[in-house]
Amino acid sequence: MKIKNLKVVAIGGGHGLGRVLSTLSFLGDQLTGVVATTDNGGSTGKLRKRSSSIAWGDLRNCLTQLVDSNSIGSQLLNFRFDGSDELEGHNLGNLILYGLNELHSRPLDSIKLMRAILRVRTRVQPMSETPTDLMAFYEEGRCRVGEISVDDMGSMPKNMMLAPLVKAMPETLNAIAAADLIILGPGSFLTSIVPPLLVRDIANAIATSKARCILIDNLVKENSPAGELSLDEKLEWLTYNIGCQPVDTIITADMDAKSDFVHLIKQPLASQKVEYHHDKVRLIDALEQAIECDLKDKQVKAVNS
Repeated sequence: MKIKNLKVVAIGGGHGLGRVLSTLSFLGDQLTGVVATTDNGGSTGKLRKRSSSIAWGDLRNCLTQLVDSNSIGSQLLNFRFDGSDELEGHNLGNLILYGLNELHSRPLDSIKLMRAILRVRTRVQPMSETPTDLMAFYEEGRCRVGEISVDDMGSMPKNMMLAPLVKAMPETLNAIAAADLIILGPGSFLTSIVPPLLVRDIANAIATSKARCILIDNLVKENSPAGELSLDEKLEWLTYNIGCQPVDTIITADMDAKSDFVHLIKQPLASQKVEYHHDKVRLIDALEQAIECDLKDKQVKAVNS
């Protein structure tokens, strides 16, 4: 079974998830991106302070990577205001999505309209349509609120949660239930990959799904406490925090990586143009290998049953 025949759900933050969605964009509406919406910095943070809304930045980033980088649409979404007035630092794409949301009853309707304007077939969805923030709890009794604050901590939190607790959209849960393949990452572990998994509906849907779940490891060690964790330590942290260990296979470029819990696909993955970007051809090849692992596992189980 080749990936072009599969229904795929990819979950994460703006940059890493956007790269995956761009790589698999040939799947069209067979591909769904579920985007973290807890960012509270930069242009997104300013808009969230102005009125209660989800974080638009990562959603905009994913949409940007699904259109031609030289197109007018891409230039509009990426345009950032400079100067010293109230528009300073704002991203035009964020403002457009924010404005569309003021006209619609659901954030998803705003995203669908933007997809139609940009002619993007890939489904892009927020992890929830309700605004929420990250909360991190540390063994020393400290608590940090907000993605920016979590990023600044020098040690791994023991627990993380969303405040307030939010629900996933039915469209997202349906996509996960129908998926043949679920992809997590790449990206910041605590602030890109983990937030959607803290939505209990999403974690439960993945746990009960028959789809193979693949974690794509970062090419460069991230500058955060999670960057010091081994692959298995990340999986153990996930199990403790979301109540399940959803990953079946990890794709990594670290040839020394080991795991006692999951299959590893180890091979060079870096783009020749940007060393911290996954090469699209190499990534698709690694995903195909992970699918082959799933088929072999099912064959073994069928023989032994």
